[in-house]
Amino acid sequence: MVAAPLSAGTRAPEFNVTLHDGSTRSLADYAGRKLVLYFYPKDNTPGCTAQACNLNEHLSELTSHGIAVLGVSPDSEASHLKFIAKYELGFDLVADTDRSLHEAFGVWGLKKFMGREYDGTHRTTFLIDESGEIVHVILKPKTKDHAAEVLAGFGLA
Repeated sequence: MVAAPLSAGTRAPEFNVTLHDGSTRSLADYAGRKLVLYFYPKDNTPGCTAQACNLNEHLSELTSHGIAVLGVSPDSEASHLKFIAKYELGFDLVADTDRSLHEAFGVWGLKKFMGREYDGTHRTTFLIDESGEIVHVILKPKTKDHAAEVLAGFGLA
């Protein structure tokens, strides 16, 4: 099945997820703040590393605008801990091993790469406002310039 991500103008689904350190977060934890919820395929791969590092390099600018960053992949907590330590990431990563958050946002589905078809994460970023509404969706984000896309999507660029 091909993924069909949620669109701007819809309410973000409620969630309760496990982070890299075993703690949990819910959508309600971000009430009153803007949230970048970005889905990426796999820790320690070139595109995913570039995307995480770009967001991390601009994290102080994002937080100065009241924006929290939350990355999501199907990787385990242990994988996320290594990824965060290796690149000194300053934001949380969700260990969505059962892909329930992926499915709730419509970003898990059929992919094609080098003639092969398989199910996987469609790299997608959801910009969620202070009230929990999706205000912008970035399909196929530019991994090396993602922070600028986020700021523009929130109308802050």
